[in-house]
Amino acid sequence: MSDQKASTQRRVLVLGTGGTIAGRAASSGDNIGYVAGQVGVAELLAGIEAPPGVALEAEQVAQVDSKDMEFSIWCALARRCMQVLADPAVSGIVITHGTDTLEETAFFLHSVLQAFKPVVLTCAMRPATALSPDGPQNVRDAISVAATPDARGVTVACAGVVHAGRDVQKVHTYRTDAFSSGDAGPVGFVEEGEVRLARPWPEGPQGAHHVRQWLSDLDPPRVEIVLSHAGARGALIDALIAERMQGAPGAVHGLVLAATGNGTLHHEIEQAAGRAQAAGIRVVRATRCAQGRILAKPGDSIADAGALSPVKARIALQLELLGSAGA
Repeated sequence: MSDQKASTQRRVLVLGTGGTIAGRAASSGDNIGYVAGQVGVAELLAGIEAPPGVALEAEQVAQVDSKDMEFSIWCALARRCMQVLADPAVSGIVITHGTDTLEETAFFLHSVLQAFKPVVLTCAMRPATALSPDGPQNVRDAISVAATPDARGVTVACAGVVHAGRDVQKVHTYRTDAFSSGDAGPVGFVEEGEVRLARPWPEGPQGAHHVRQWLSDLDPPRVEIVLSHAGARGALIDALIAERMQGAPGAVHGLVLAATGNGTLHHEIEQAAGRAQAAGIRVVRATRCAQGRILAKPGDSIADAGALSPVKARIALQLELLGSAGA
């Protein structure tokens, strides 16, 4: 390859983390009885033709079923993304990921990265051994997004749709188009390798967390999610308070209450949450509803997470607690 041709190519780094997209099953007709995280990212790319003018590189960051995703892997991903974002020779990043916790990883990366280049997560609902796997097309689409001039931000490419990392949510257990952006709507669509935008590329949060101060293998502040429901009781919250008061190792630092409707709580959960706040535990409400946001009311005694889902509110609270610890 000539130096001139090499200089005009757009380099995209593909980071593998495992998931269904890297899964194997005993037969091609089995789309659910597979073992996730079996196929390396280099092997995944072997059968995918890069778009014209794009050079691909592959690295394996992790190889896990995404239901088992850990904060340490998020930190490793964030560190590598920071390095690549600072490399002028690389146009964008693709991350292959399992679908179960994809929305959490996407939100974490959205929260901690100044992604002035595209960071595109992609996935599959069928394993690599399926009769008709969806992974290869999703990867190809994600590469197209990552190589698009002027693209930026953390996004997710799945089933031809591009979602913002802040908004994306898994909404179906089985269909290949398992993700939605809710009220916000998709960022755009990938059509035969071309990206058609429906709204501007996502911007990172104002004052994104300075991850280099705390990205390490240390355990993050423990934040638990407690569901409010009909007949709920406060015993679980009281048990977490007791751990905290006894100084138990790994005691809880924060609670996210998965609230009903517009942030409402069963009265026993609300009373227990008040006791948690009095014990020095940070408490935040997030709605269980798949769409909409909590509209605050005067006199609310517990802060709300706005439009964030409970799992995203948990990450936001962890990062806030980390930032406070490092201040």
